[in-house]
Amino acid sequence: MRSLNELLEVDEPALPLVEKWAGDAELPVEILSPSSNCGGVLVDLQVTTRSVLGAVAYGTGGILVNGGWLRMLGSGHPKLTRNIAAWNAGRSNGFCLVADDAIGGFFALNGGAFGDDLGSVYYLAPETLKWESLGVGHAAFTQWAFTNRLHAFYAGMRWAGWEEDVGHLSGDECFNFYPFLCSEQGSTQTSSRRPVPVAEQYAFNTA
Repeated sequence: MRSLNELLEVDEPALPLVEKWAGDAELPVEILSPSSNCGGVLVDLQVTTRSVLGAVAYGTGGILVNGGWLRMLGSGHPKLTRNIAAWNAGRSNGFCLVADDAIGGFFALNGGAFGDDLGSVYYLAPETLKWESLGVGHAAFTQWAFTNRLHAFYAGMRWAGWEEDVGHLSGDECFNFYPFLCSEQGSTQTSSRRPVPVAEQYAFNTA
C-alpha cells in the first residue's frame, strides 16, 4: 500500500487538465468540491493524482455532466454521496466503476475482467445488460464526456422533458424503467419510470 504522500503528484497533477476540459466543455459540467476524506479515498484507490482517475478521486467530490445525466465518481459530496473507493468495494472484481448515468448504465475501467485491453473503459448498457468496450482509456473518456459526442452516444435513449426529470434526481439515484429496457417491450420513450437508488439498479443489472 502506497501512502498518501506517495500518491500525490506535485509536478504534473492531472486536475488542472480536467478543469481545463470542463472550462472548454460543450455541455454543462459541474465539478463538485472534494470531501474531507479525499485522502483516504485516494489511498484506498491506490492511484496517483498524475492520472485523471486519481485527480478526480482526490481533487473533486465527483463531476456532474449535462445536468446530472452522467455522474463521475470522486471523493463524495452532498450531491453525489458515493465515493469511488467505497462504491467499488464488494461490487467490482477485475474492474473499477468510475461513472454511471440517469438511465441505469454503468462505466468501468477494465482491470482484466473484460479482456486484455487493460485500462479501457467499458459500458454496461441497460438495454443489453452486457459490458461493451468504448475503445478508449479513462482520460479520453472524461474529455469525451464533456463534448456533444455524449448526445450521439445516447441517441434514442432520451425522451421529451428528460432534462427536467433528471434535474429531480439526486446523484445517487437513477431511473428504473418498466417494461425493463432490456426487454423487447422496454423503451425510455414508452416505459414507465421511477427513481431508484443507483445501488439497487446496479444489483438488478448484474444479477
